[in-house]
Amino acid sequence: MHPTHLPLVSFTLLSSLFRSALGDTCASVAGATGIEIKKNPALQYTHEQSNYWSTGCGALKPSCQLYPSTAQEMADIVKILNANNETFAVKSGGHNPNKGFASVQGGPLISTKNLNEVIFDREAMTVRVGPGNDWQDVHEALEGTGVTVVGGRIGDVGVGGYVLGGGLSFLSTQYGWAANNILQYEVVLGNGTIVNASSTENPDLWKALKGGGNAFGIVTAYTMVAHPQGQVWGGNLVFTADKTDKLLEAVRDFTEFYPDEKAAIIMTAELSAFGAINMWIMFLLYDGPTVPEGVFTNFTNIGPLVNNCKTRDYGELLKYNNFGVLKGSIYTITTETLPLPSASNGAEVLGAIQSHWQKTTRSVLGVAGIIGSIAWQPIPKVIARKARERGGDMIDLDDDVDRIILEFNYSYWLGLDDETMDTTTQTIYKGTKDIVTQFIQDGKLPNAYLPLFANDGYHRQDYWNRLRTADFGRSVQAQYDPEGFFAGRTGGFKM
Repeated sequence: MHPTHLPLVSFTLLSSLFRSALGDTCASVAGATGIEIKKNPALQYTHEQSNYWSTGCGALKPSCQLYPSTAQEMADIVKILNANNETFAVKSGGHNPNKGFASVQGGPLISTKNLNEVIFDREAMTVRVGPGNDWQDVHEALEGTGVTVVGGRIGDVGVGGYVLGGGLSFLSTQYGWAANNILQYEVVLGNGTIVNASSTENPDLWKALKGGGNAFGIVTAYTMVAHPQGQVWGGNLVFTADKTDKLLEAVRDFTEFYPDEKAAIIMTAELSAFGAINMWIMFLLYDGPTVPEGVFTNFTNIGPLVNNCKTRDYGELLKYNNFGVLKGSIYTITTETLPLPSASNGAEVLGAIQSHWQKTTRSVLGVAGIIGSIAWQPIPKVIARKARERGGDMIDLDDDVDRIILEFNYSYWLGLDDETMDTTTQTIYKGTKDIVTQFIQDGKLPNAYLPLFANDGYHRQDYWNRLRTADFGRSVQAQYDPEGFFAGRTGGFKM
């Protein structure tokens, strides 16, 4: 029988098989390109899955891992994905603990590991950085150059997601968010086109990528401002839990009366089962080899149990901060933004938030391996000013008020506790928002614009509708991804 006269059932079967083959991105990539590909149980596949901060993400098993080495190879993958309806994910450093944001079950995982260039142009004072790097890789590559870029505060954080979420840095009071220091993005759009985005080329896309996450394209290279960098002074102060009231007062005062743009802190409280951990760990940096008198004295005068601050190379300090990464556990991270209370209301407002965190965390101390933390991250007005000086971003902070970004982390061992910890994570961020709202209504906090910080956001939080730039983001998405490729096919915060 001539092939054109096959019975209908056979034609339907062949069509089904053809669509099935088209739907298998892994097979299509393996059969049509030279892109590196790994499948389970290859050693590299297993290693890649273990390289997540949260084991909950690593437990999701992609159908394969794809390792493009160029923007064109990334574009080739996107074109193949356009021929099917598979869900996929793009991974940089694996820091984001939200399942599906940089991890995927059953679909292809695109690892940016091989997009790992770090190229310093001294004449232009720029650094071209690939998303496959962690920040410690970037600083190692820049060692001896006398320059740095505005990046993560922990060495083991990936470049890609950090920058696209805005990126809060130890250097932000000097230079703004990390995103404000991107001169150009190399981007693969949803149709497989490669474009550049800068202040002069696709400027709307350039702005949207500064805090817009993965909603617009896959960034394959960042051209960043190179800043002069020498040695820094920094490390940790550790305090006992009985210092809580004094530490909260000190954080509030530090944020309002910011003593020096070269100074930066993160103030974290930690609590674990049976009180095995119940302390404060403060991360400090001063961008210089010695710290001027008075910059951190409102903390040191409280009397730390440990003070290991010293002069170090900047990259060495970031790598040292990796001790704060507790891999081997499931993580949740969530956030809320707080307008800074006045000195007269500070104890009541900050105490209420700290008490809510304590109460919520103590309610789950029976969960195996549980550790809860709260981080108080000062966002003084100067960050908003520096961000606007450098072209603005999607976060669009004003300098009407000082702010504090709150980050809440929970780590635990077993997937059987996922539902409990999901409920707990919702309790902590919803309850904190209610506290902030009530204090605003009572006149004890200023009524301010309070966007969420994407890098610390929980997947259930409505990131986009907390941004006053959301309509602009939607217009850019309609222009650069009209088919909704990224909106419908991968994870991330949705408009």
